[in-house]
Amino acid sequence: MIDLMNCDNPVRVGVTGIRGRMGSSLVHICHQDPRATLTLAVDRPGSAVLGRDAGEVSGLSTLGVLISDDLAAGMHDIDVLVEFTHALPAISHLDMCLRAGKPIVLGPTGFTPDQKEMILDASRRIPVVFAPNMSVGVNLTLKLLQMTARIIGEYTDIEIIEAHHRHKLDAPSGTALRMGEVIAEELGIDLSSSAVYGREGIGAERQQGTIGFSSVRAGDIVGEHTVMFAAEGERLEITHKASSRLTFARGAILAAKWLVDKPAGLYDMQDVLGLK
Repeated sequence: MIDLMNCDNPVRVGVTGIRGRMGSSLVHICHQDPRATLTLAVDRPGSAVLGRDAGEVSGLSTLGVLISDDLAAGMHDIDVLVEFTHALPAISHLDMCLRAGKPIVLGPTGFTPDQKEMILDASRRIPVVFAPNMSVGVNLTLKLLQMTARIIGEYTDIEIIEAHHRHKLDAPSGTALRMGEVIAEELGIDLSSSAVYGREGIGAERQQGTIGFSSVRAGDIVGEHTVMFAAEGERLEITHKASSRLTFARGAILAAKWLVDKPAGLYDMQDVLGLK
C-alpha cells in the first residue's frame, strides 16, 4: 500500500520547465489533486512566458502563480521540487535543492555516469526520487519483467524495442535501459557487456545471454516499450504504451507527495509504489 499519510495538508510543489509538455502536464495534475498545490513555476531565462500565470500558460484558469526564472529565490515557497527539464539544468537545480535542504523528484534521462554520481552524492543529504519513468504502469511492468526473467530469462532471447516522438534526444530511452538493468540484475549478468544496441549487416549469430535494444523515433509517439522473451516454440511479450504525458506527471506528483517526509536517500518509483 502506498503511504500518503504525509499528505493530509497539501504539499507545496515547485515545477521547472513550465513551458514544456511535461511542465504543463504537471500543472494540470497539481490542479486536479487536492493533496498537492503548485506554488512555484520556473522556466529558463529569456523564456517568453516569464511573468505570466502558470495556469493560463498551461491552458487552465488563473492559479496565482507567476512564472519566474529564479529557482533559488523561490525555494522557501515549496516543500518539494519536481524536475523534468534536461540532464544539465537538472544537475544545477539539484544543487539548488541541496543548498536549500529541499527534496527533489528527478525525471530527466540521459545523465552521464559523473552526473549520476552527483545525484547519488546529493541523496546522502536530501531525499531524492530518481527514476527514468514515473508512470505507475511502467513500474508495474518492471516488476513483471523481474519475475519473468527469473523464470524463463536464462533460456530465452531477450529483446527490448522502444519508440518515442521525433524530438527525443537520447537512445535507447532511459526506461528501456532500466528494463534491461532489471532483467540483467535478475539474471546476474552485467548489462554493459551483454547489451547489443541495434544490428546491421552480416555478423555472428546471436549470442546467448545478450539483451538486444532497438529504438524508433517518429512522429508524436509518447512512449512505447515492448520486451520480448523468445524461445523455440513460444514467445512472451510484455508491452507498455503511454498515450498521454499525464501518466508520467501523475506518477511524479505521487512521488513528490510520498517524498516530503522521507529521510535523505536515493529512492525510485518502486519505493514510492511499495513494490520492493
